[in-house]
Amino acid sequence: MEYAFFEGKIVPIEEAKISIMTNSFHYGTAIFEGIRAYWNEEHGQLYLLFARQHYERLLQNAKALFMELKYSVQELVDITLELLRTCEIKEDVYIRPIAYFKDLKLTPKLIDYTPEIAIYTYKFGRYLNTSKGIRVKVSSWRRNDDNSIPSRWKVAGAYINSALAKTEAIMAGYDEAVLLNGDGFVSEGSGENIFLVRNGKVITPSMSQHILEGITRKAVINLINKELILEVEERSVARSELYLADEIFMTGTAAEITPVVEVDNRKIGDGSAGDITSKLQDIYFKAVRGYIDRYKSWLTPVYEK
Repeated sequence: MEYAFFEGKIVPIEEAKISIMTNSFHYGTAIFEGIRAYWNEEHGQLYLLFARQHYERLLQNAKALFMELKYSVQELVDITLELLRTCEIKEDVYIRPIAYFKDLKLTPKLIDYTPEIAIYTYKFGRYLNTSKGIRVKVSSWRRNDDNSIPSRWKVAGAYINSALAKTEAIMAGYDEAVLLNGDGFVSEGSGENIFLVRNGKVITPSMSQHILEGITRKAVINLINKELILEVEERSVARSELYLADEIFMTGTAAEITPVVEVDNRKIGDGSAGDITSKLQDIYFKAVRGYIDRYKSWLTPVYEK
């Protein structure tokens, strides 16, 4: 049986319902996160990945929207662990926490409303093809500007921007979109941060390019620095640099580390995952399943041993 945490308690998923009058449903003012948990059959353990970091970001984003939730980071982690145990999950799973204004009033504002949080699980699988890689299209849609709807916040309403870009890419025969910002520089994918490799250098758009403050992005930069002993250059990236890259990969909780093998019908490298991308994938996928002791701090075991 599936369960969700809904308005203060764990209930069967069928009971976790909001009204069609719910304020955040109409105005896109919900704040959400995506968290992965990885099952290790050998260890008999489910590992929750970057749980504290995700809930820290959720609470920070919620506060920025005047949404004062009554839970601490640790309480949210504990609730998520209880939910996973209640559901008796023993496979890879995706967790979706979402904070919203539950009031049944139709006024687009952020104050004098009551915030609530729900958490549920979703059998997500692979979001993108992490083995063969993906084809991407530079979108005609521009990334949200920080002075419009900040991309660094995971605000539900902002994702119409991502939906438009991804839909355009899929309808054109691609797997994913790359959005440019208002100045024409590379920002990110519809739900992923982006990295490229040129002449042995790893490059990624800086935080000033209207990107999400990616938790996986930060972890991958750490892996590049410590495991590959390479520096990451964070700066503005021109669209044309994508076409000249030796390797490109995207990162995110859902995307994990996904090679990009083609951009706008231009093959990247030899059309398969490059050496740096492959090395990062190998380390990352071992780390998230608890096989690398030095990265155990990333993980929260679900089941008590």
